[in-house]
Amino acid sequence: MAKAKKGSIINVASIYGVVSPDQNLYEYRRNRGEVFYKPVAYAASKSGILNLTRYLAAYWAKQNVRVNSLTIAGVFNNQEQAFLDVYCGRIPVGRMANPDEYNGSVLFLASRASRYMTGHNLIVDGGWTAI
Repeated sequence: MAKAKKGSIINVASIYGVVSPDQNLYEYRRNRGEVFYKPVAYAASKSGILNLTRYLAAYWAKQNVRVNSLTIAGVFNNQEQAFLDVYCGRIPVGRMANPDEYNGSVLFLASRASRYMTGHNLIVDGGWTAI
């Protein structure tokens, strides 16, 4: 991309790179005897994606390579009902995302419609970070 002097890189990040994990979401597991907390390494690695995005955006800006990140929240993938109940009760839209609901954001970030955008983190989270 740098040699071609054009391109768009989209890093996919997690809501837990922006905010700390809500450990209450996993209480149902602890109630059934599991010892489970979302590990700190998960949040640390996810937040690293955000700074990697900013670094690369600045590094490749002169070569007309844009680098942005898309932060997503939970995606429905047949999770346990106990988890869904707690998660959906916490998120303002009241449900997890369907996989195709991120398509528009990816298309926007990849297209010329966002050609002046680099180093940005686009958050599509059903309102998670609004509360």
